[in-house]
Amino acid sequence: MNARSSEQGGRTGRRVLISLLVALLLLGGLAGAGAYLWSQYGEQISLAMGWSTNDYDDSDQGAEVSVAIRSGEIGSDIAVSLEQAGVVKTSDAFYELLLAQQPQVEFLPGIYTVRERMSAQAALDALQDPENRRQLSATIPEGLTIEGTLKRLSQGSGIPYEEFAAAATDPAAFGVPAGVPSLEGWLFPATYEFTPEMTAHDIVALLVSHQVQVLDEFGVPEADRERVLTIASIVQREGRDADFATISQVIHKRLAIDMALGMDSTAQYGSGEHGSFWSSDEALSDDNPWNTYVHKGLPIGPISNPGRAAIDAALHPADTDWLFFVNAPGGNGALTFTSNEAEHEAAIQEYRDWCAATPDSGC
Repeated sequence: MNARSSEQGGRTGRRVLISLLVALLLLGGLAGAGAYLWSQYGEQISLAMGWSTNDYDDSDQGAEVSVAIRSGEIGSDIAVSLEQAGVVKTSDAFYELLLAQQPQVEFLPGIYTVRERMSAQAALDALQDPENRRQLSATIPEGLTIEGTLKRLSQGSGIPYEEFAAAATDPAAFGVPAGVPSLEGWLFPATYEFTPEMTAHDIVALLVSHQVQVLDEFGVPEADRERVLTIASIVQREGRDADFATISQVIHKRLAIDMALGMDSTAQYGSGEHGSFWSSDEALSDDNPWNTYVHKGLPIGPISNPGRAAIDAALHPADTDWLFFVNAPGGNGALTFTSNEAEHEAAIQEYRDWCAATPDSGC
């Protein structure tokens, strides 16, 4: 081979190599472009070609999930919520099914228990089944603390407790009198129903507004409301309804003669012994602003959320001369009222003797 032949052969080899490289680059570019296009439109192509479906077939339903339907939402809103919760494969499948229904489907607001990976039809059937709809409500008993109240509100509404606790940190946001440091005492006990769109703030505001309404009905001036609720909260925790007015009288009389209230309920609240029967020595001696054994006068604020009867009693104490009370034997919540310390000590011993003779009484 001469030099010219060698040079031509080399040029030919280089041209072939360059052609191969260009072809490979074109193929690689097409592959990359194809991958991109498939990632963007592959689902639509598969659906159009009949290679896949936009609906589940119910053969692999998953765990239970909760889906909220809020007042004013339309079918497309519900379809999106179902897809976001993983209930239906696509919102389109559910919405198309919904549009085909005759008569038109109506949904009741609420929280519904459904499952992951349901077909559109199964999801629609589940949302029409009243057994799957949870009523958003909470029953708040009298005498519950703010912490216990917020926990019940969380359980009944499905809103995290932390959101209620955060909302309640700013009493002024709910229109209570200036300077009130806590919403303790301001959450009126009753049964409440909620709608899914209500926030923790909305629900707390609802309870506060009910308490304000009750105080208005009793004609309590704004300046006296925290004091009235404080007395009512002690009345609520110290005895049963039948004794409320008499307990209130003992509180008012002790305040009038500058005698320490000495209420176990306040000492327990201040030391965190909520729900205890007998107060510990630590609770009775702890120097906190709720301990009425250590400090004269009313505690710094309410110790529970009182109901209407306790508020009434706080405003209308009985007309008696009693100065002391303690649980009476029998375990039915009755109290023994006495007018002097000697009688009171005798009543305490009588109750202790009954407790010792009745070990299953719980006292």
